[in-house]
Amino acid sequence: MKNIFFLFTINFSILFGQFSYPAEDFLGGGIGYSPMYIKLESIPGADSLVNLGLDPNNFADPFVVHGGEGFAHVTGRWRIGGYAGMGGSSISTIPTIKVYVDTEAEGWQSEETQDYTDDFNPSIKAKFSFLLGAASVEYVMPLLQDLELSSGALMGLGRVGMAIDQQSGNPRWDKVFSNAYGTMTDGVLYYPVLDINNPDDIIPGKVAGLQRDVSAIFFNFQPYIAVKWQFLERLGLRISVGANKGTVNAGSWKLNGRTPISDSPKSSISGITFRTMLYIGL
Repeated sequence: MKNIFFLFTINFSILFGQFSYPAEDFLGGGIGYSPMYIKLESIPGADSLVNLGLDPNNFADPFVVHGGEGFAHVTGRWRIGGYAGMGGSSISTIPTIKVYVDTEAEGWQSEETQDYTDDFNPSIKAKFSFLLGAASVEYVMPLLQDLELSSGALMGLGRVGMAIDQQSGNPRWDKVFSNAYGTMTDGVLYYPVLDINNPDDIIPGKVAGLQRDVSAIFFNFQPYIAVKWQFLERLGLRISVGANKGTVNAGSWKLNGRTPISDSPKSSISGITFRTMLYIGL
């Protein structure tokens, strides 16, 4: 009975000491690889991809952002850090083609069609990309000597983009650098027209492919709860669960990174996030 009481007293003292760790301020930090998994509520522009014959449900779900994360204690139980990462997901198709002669009837439904059997079916591809750079602030609540619970938020800038690539032939190096609008000589572009006094619109000639990219920059906010486990002296594991919130305002989208799209809609970049981090540090 005395031995049982003695062991109980020792175990209770150790347990109480673990939960009161640390009694004073502590320092430390770490850095490591930190993939982020996002269950997006919606992907901007995904519904319009149906017009290209693409199925937006084939995008990766959850979406994965590969990045790196670092953290350091500043004072007391407050910790600051940073995160930077990028990810992408692609879908593609090669459509079946039916050709018809346009007799100016209303729509192809009124025309005679025939299957296209040649080898130049166009390939259509869409790629959604997400880049994030953010700083973090969190409050640490020690549980055991090597186990911590913290709550905080990531705040920074994000960039989303949707690239549409349509190819109808095999690209060649010389053709990649050819001018699609005419002939360039001494800084002057010479463009052929049917009537020199009444020229048509300047449009590109025959090209093997067409690529368009729409993108936008927005402010990103992500509150989260994290658990940190220091399982070795200089190696640990950190797991975070949060809710990402970002909004691209209407008219903020740009074509090919430079031309504003004035009628672009308001888009939400929101969803549940899950981050894992294998870090080196304290």
